[in-house]
Amino acid sequence: MSVLSRFRPLLTVVILALVSARGLSAAETAAPAMPFIGGVGGVYFLAEPGELIIDVEKCDLNRRDTRTELRAILVSPDRRVLQEAVIPDDGAPRGKGRGPVQTCRLATRVERKGVYVLNLTVAQDRYGEEMVWRFRSNCASYLIETARGHKDARHEEPIVLASPGRAADVAFWPHRAAMKIELSGLPPRSGAPQLVDANGTNLGTFSVDAKGNATHELGPDASRRDTPWRLRFPSAQAVIQIDGVTRWDRGDLLPDACLWTPDAGSWFTLRENRWLLTPYNRSAFGEPGERKEIAFLVRNDSEQLRSIQVGLDFPAGRWPVRLSAERVVVPAGRTATVTAECIMPARGESRTVFLLAMPEDNSGFTTYSSLTVTGGRAPASQPLALPVVLRAYRHENEQFGYLPDYPLEHQMYFNPQNRPFVRLANGLAALEGGRWRTTVTNPPSTPASSKIAFDRENRVYLLANAGGWTALQYSTDGGRTFAAATIPPRDRPARAFDLEEFTGHNPLTGPPPILRYTLTEKDPKLFWRSLNDLELFLPRWENGQVVIGEPILVTKQCIGLATHSGIPASVVSRGSKVHIVWGEATDPAAKAPGVPVCAATYDRATGKLSERVVLGYGPPANDIHNSPSITMDQAGYLNVLGGTHGKPFPYARSLNPNDAAAGWTPAAVTGEAINQTYVGLVCGPDDTLYSVFRYWRYHAEPFPASTHATLAFQRKRPGQPWEPPRVLIVSPFSEYSVFYHRLTIDRAGRLFVSYDYWSTFWFYRNDTPDRRRTVLLSPDGGETWKFAGAEDFR
Repeated sequence: MSVLSRFRPLLTVVILALVSARGLSAAETAAPAMPFIGGVGGVYFLAEPGELIIDVEKCDLNRRDTRTELRAILVSPDRRVLQEAVIPDDGAPRGKGRGPVQTCRLATRVERKGVYVLNLTVAQDRYGEEMVWRFRSNCASYLIETARGHKDARHEEPIVLASPGRAADVAFWPHRAAMKIELSGLPPRSGAPQLVDANGTNLGTFSVDAKGNATHELGPDASRRDTPWRLRFPSAQAVIQIDGVTRWDRGDLLPDACLWTPDAGSWFTLRENRWLLTPYNRSAFGEPGERKEIAFLVRNDSEQLRSIQVGLDFPAGRWPVRLSAERVVVPAGRTATVTAECIMPARGESRTVFLLAMPEDNSGFTTYSSLTVTGGRAPASQPLALPVVLRAYRHENEQFGYLPDYPLEHQMYFNPQNRPFVRLANGLAALEGGRWRTTVTNPPSTPASSKIAFDRENRVYLLANAGGWTALQYSTDGGRTFAAATIPPRDRPARAFDLEEFTGHNPLTGPPPILRYTLTEKDPKLFWRSLNDLELFLPRWENGQVVIGEPILVTKQCIGLATHSGIPASVVSRGSKVHIVWGEATDPAAKAPGVPVCAATYDRATGKLSERVVLGYGPPANDIHNSPSITMDQAGYLNVLGGTHGKPFPYARSLNPNDAAAGWTPAAVTGEAINQTYVGLVCGPDDTLYSVFRYWRYHAEPFPASTHATLAFQRKRPGQPWEPPRVLIVSPFSEYSVFYHRLTIDRAGRLFVSYDYWSTFWFYRNDTPDRRRTVLLSPDGGETWKFAGAEDFR
């Protein structure tokens, strides 16, 4: 298949027959010393022009009653999907043992040299423990990346060899720091593995104990060369852990990427060039004749200054496009920007150009990105047909031409004049006079929360970490300059902070209330259970400055705060009343039905905190994911959704306005059999409640063999029950996913959902060095949705 045909409809290949490895044509595919291996992940091929053929083989282990469908995706250097193939489960029952070899073939015609990618995932087996696989290819240069799904533990990617009785090598880049190699599962009486350097010198023979374990340690050596070392196995059965290759420490040159090969001759310089030119592809729309500048990043992941050539290749004739530079010099570990200035074609017409990148060294490495421009308005500017089904390697820009000019680091908040603001890694961005202005906070700081608060005087408030302290940074000039009020420290560092943000009907008259969560006890037996002190601060203005005040202890039983998705609101206020919600840890022996959803009111006028009220329970118990969220309506009635981890959210409403202590409606779930996690909650101008959350679906399209995550929306009109969930976004991969979603509302009642899809599979996440946050907008209370564009903020 031609690379240019990547714009044609996707070809999906479904395996039709079982074949043995002996049936492969040696004339078409080379036969590297490739054992069967465990885990999932994929392969990178530095392919020369000509035919590229890849045969993937899989054997099910049949240890569990699972349907292990292997999904193989072949993509070009600019990440256009060329082919997909599926190897089904072999259908054998549990306990049958290793099944027959099943094979699928992916092939394409390479027009220009670059890094082609084979992505492998398995349904209901995100760790690759229920099958083994291997591949054959006619490409001489390749590297495997073992990359499973995530675990709630230190990231490790052990290399698993599963072809006993045959010899095999594992070639890898050697760590320069002190390095330990640990082997386990070695077969008895099979001979001792050896460690060999790039020159073939034996660095040590492993002494294997009676349990099949062996260890070898090396001290630090800065002179180790980048060319691969090899572990040589007389019998390819082992579980391999190598410092710097399968597990990592902070500061390692290539963390989280387990790159290796069974053939040292296939090694190429991927580590230094993995993200040499990004984005891999870009789609841009504009009016005919309009000039646009599209930015690309040239990245140097080597350890020395490098010169990199950048050029253009037109697949179908030249058209007006010009690079800002044809050669860039990039320091080690840094990036340089190259822009492609182009002129938009006639309406409805599309043009493509390839940007080629080649380091000026002797590596022989080269790859490319693509730019496609189309005359007219992007599909992203139109209302969306829901749900949006993301495709592998094709997300919002590739599918819809989404290319915003606003910052995407975090969610948007809106000041009383409805101007948008976004928290940045080192400051704040605000739209002013039609342009986004960036302020770097002084002193330099990093966010302690991504939330932004505003008071009626249009003052801006941020939580920030600076100089070892956490402070409330505040601005009286619309975010141009900031001062800071340090939050009094404790004897131990805080685990999290939160502040009151606008959720629909809670405009602030002064600085926002602040909550501090301090870990006091971690349960060694229950991973998600911990005890935290929850404290309330009530900052105030005195003599033109913010004074934080002393903390008010709310509870010592708080489970903690989960904010990476949903950003639940923990506090709202009106007048002298400040209302707090939290989840509590419980005694595991008590068998609580979930995390208690607790609420209390602090009255500034009396200086008293009410008794805590338990509104309901968010299952399961002792799970920090289950943070509740609170908002209030026009009359001041409090509305709370309890957090859950895979169950329907419990909902309760206060019986009296502006009072958490005077009773609540009985907690009722938002629906039956709804798998909800990570609550986001706001209240509209007409008192309609809106929630956005992760929503699991089981054995449904587009992944009938497994589960998949969606980003969903739900609303409750005044006096009505919660409506059924509506799916906004469908993930491009099955198994575990999150969306890092954040729901906010502007002063006109428009809904904004900021999200960033995150797959469990490290191979897919490692493919790009940056995140791809997106902003959805609903101007009509969730009836219609679109991607937010520049015109939506004028």
